[in-house]
Amino acid sequence: MEHLETPVLDNHLHLDRTHGRGIDAVRDFANLGGTHLLVVNKPSWHHGVEATEGADFHAVFEETIDTVAAANDVLPGRAWPVLGVHPGLVSRLVEERGFTPPEARDVMQAGLDAAAEYVAAGDALALKSGRPHYEVSEAVWEASNEVMRHAFSLGADLDCAVQLHTEATEDLTEVAEWAEAAGMERKKVVKHYAAGRLAGPTPSVMSEKDRLERAAESGDPFLMETDFVDDADRPGAVLGPKTVPRRVRWMLGEELDDAVEIAHVETPRDVYGIDTRETLTR
Repeated sequence: MEHLETPVLDNHLHLDRTHGRGIDAVRDFANLGGTHLLVVNKPSWHHGVEATEGADFHAVFEETIDTVAAANDVLPGRAWPVLGVHPGLVSRLVEERGFTPPEARDVMQAGLDAAAEYVAAGDALALKSGRPHYEVSEAVWEASNEVMRHAFSLGADLDCAVQLHTEATEDLTEVAEWAEAAGMERKKVVKHYAAGRLAGPTPSVMSEKDRLERAAESGDPFLMETDFVDDADRPGAVLGPKTVPRRVRWMLGEELDDAVEIAHVETPRDVYGIDTRETLTR
């Protein structure tokens, strides 16, 4: 296949060497021209971890870090871990395990504190937080927002980005303002699974052609992702690991070269402080 002359970053996917394709998925990505990955830890309960305190998350984070190290042996660029607490944990704690919303908030904030230790040590690049994308009670919603605001405080302290899992929306201006109030730059707040336009944070756009066309037309900063879940029981879930390099080839064919530069070089540099050209060894 014709060699791509640009770095190609998938900003948000999961890798599971136990229950999924693991490094074989990374090989698929690299063989199509992919170069860089941001690997987000799976929800803690997918690893069999029913957390009650921050230390319970360490096994989840360390598995992700080990998987990134294995991915680095395959990629022509490199991968970085993004660590945090999936916002759906609040429902698992409250509805299935009998926690009150404030107790669930405390567990999740402690998990973020644990993730922040890895960022501080240079072992992870960014944090992951957010709030449920489905209907919840007012008390759970408020607890979730407090968790997210805690993530912003940590992001400000560490000068790192925070990826968010939230409801589907094209306006998260209020959330970006919360981040700024905590001391973060709004560009370092990244909404994963974004549509083609977004007010407030930086959008990490799902790599479907219509969404990418809207993002390219805007000329605004954006990233590209698949949210590949790497679950053998859900082999077609979300988008596969070949998708981002395939979409980059399509974008270049559509003469959207500027948008490719924005998504794979400029925005990663401005949001995460990573240089996808300098870290490309091929």
